[in-house]
Amino acid sequence: EGQKEDNNSTECGELGIMDLKFTSSRKYISISVPSKSQTMSPHIKSVDDVVVLGMNLSKFNKPTQFFICVSGVFMFYLIYGYLQELIFSVEGFKPFGWYLTLVQFGFYSIFGLIELQLIQDKRRRIPGKTYMIIAFLTVGTMGLSNTSLGYLNYPTQVIFKCCKLIPVMIGGVFIQGKRYNIADVSAALCMSLGLIWFTLADSTVAPNFNLTGVVLISLALCADAVIGNVQEKAMKLHNGSNSEMVLYSYSIGFVYILFGLTCTSGLSPAVTFCSKHPVQTYGYAFLFSLTGYFGISFVLALIKIFGALLAVTVTTGRKAMTIVLSFLFFAKPFTFQYVWSGLLVVLGIFLNVYSKNMDKIKLPSLHGLWKKSVEERKTRTLSQTV
Repeated sequence: EGQKEDNNSTECGELGIMDLKFTSSRKYISISVPSKSQTMSPHIKSVDDVVVLGMNLSKFNKPTQFFICVSGVFMFYLIYGYLQELIFSVEGFKPFGWYLTLVQFGFYSIFGLIELQLIQDKRRRIPGKTYMIIAFLTVGTMGLSNTSLGYLNYPTQVIFKCCKLIPVMIGGVFIQGKRYNIADVSAALCMSLGLIWFTLADSTVAPNFNLTGVVLISLALCADAVIGNVQEKAMKLHNGSNSEMVLYSYSIGFVYILFGLTCTSGLSPAVTFCSKHPVQTYGYAFLFSLTGYFGISFVLALIKIFGALLAVTVTTGRKAMTIVLSFLFFAKPFTFQYVWSGLLVVLGIFLNVYSKNMDKIKLPSLHGLWKKSVEERKTRTLSQTV
């Protein structure tokens, strides 16, 4: 019996040692020690915080976040669109669209650097190779878009940009493997067709189409369709901040444009012209860049929280308002065709919102409406009989 007790104690000891080893191994697997460069700042409460212009949107619920982002996009980009058209209305400035983009990227880089110094976590999370791709796409989007204004009138340029809803959806399918329902597709078609119809009246009154401008804005549209999905994937995968995205993408893009203008000898004539009109060029460009920077911060927040498709839908609705303001401030004729096309755009916005909240918004069926109508008739007839 003593020998059995010794054997049992030995087995228990071995089991205890094995259990201790197993427990310690489990603890070892579950604990991961980050490197010094990856250590989080103790002042950061969550890695999922979305901060826009010093305001932490993560403290609000989803509807409030959406309202703040949409308000910021509309307010700043409406001023942005007005200043953009105002700059190109300066006589002789139309050939210098790429130089305006260079100045704009320079201001964006400065604004991004200032904002990055004001936040606590200053680490670069997204790899440099990804930023080089994003910067190239950003240069293509904004540079080609600004340059196209030298060949197209402003509403025509805006209407081409509004058609990026469909390319963004296609890019979401191929880049991120997304799948969209019939409501999303219908929303994209309604908004694009509505905005195209919206500008048809202006095109017939004062047509200013140019094949070069069409090619430029089409290339800008292709780059714009890709960049939203690339930004969304990079920001969600690496949890990059808005200020980081703006600083690195636009500073690298500034180098791209500066190199291109230097090689093509397009820098010197632009500098000479702008030095003769400093207020109308650099002054407007500063306000133009400031409002654009604030606007892009809210757009990046929309992309990070709600996705690229909803962000593009909001910016497309903003473009409709920009066209309206363009007609008001620059004396364009008005016809009722604008009203019907505007209603089509509103329908597209509603379909997109409905597709995002199908579980909360339940539209009544035709059978339900017919049944309710019949019941109301019966009730009315009974009350009249009584």
